[in-house]
Amino acid sequence: MIEPRIIVRVRDVMKTDFGSIDGIATIEDALKKMKKLKTAVLIVNKRHDDDEYGMINSGDIARHVLAKDRAPDRVNVYEVMSKPVISVRPDMDIRYCSRLFAQYNLVRAPVIEHGKIIGMISPNSLVLDGMYKACKIN
Repeated sequence: MIEPRIIVRVRDVMKTDFGSIDGIATIEDALKKMKKLKTAVLIVNKRHDDDEYGMINSGDIARHVLAKDRAPDRVNVYEVMSKPVISVRPDMDIRYCSRLFAQYNLVRAPVIEHGKIIGMISPNSLVLDGMYKACKIN
């Protein structure tokens, strides 16, 4: 008899604790928030309903601020962030999410439901949590 395949969804392995910041904030503000939250990624909030979410990570800051010797208190988040970001749905099968990450070389993606971010997903979550659940490892 063929055993039914366990489908693990993004919702099952996403992290619901994530930081966010406004685009008008400075890189100095972003660094303080990243340090406080112990994260390397922040979601950049929408300015209005028709806007899109952005994302800033420590690599962006290293490339656009540190490497160019710019003052973190004089550079705004919106100058450095990535926008729009590729997002995923919470009901997406983690296999397809993993393919999306590989295809676009993503390191994180927001999980969006009804136009709001409800979590973040990373390759670590997909592999360590998702495959763990799919394999029924005890």
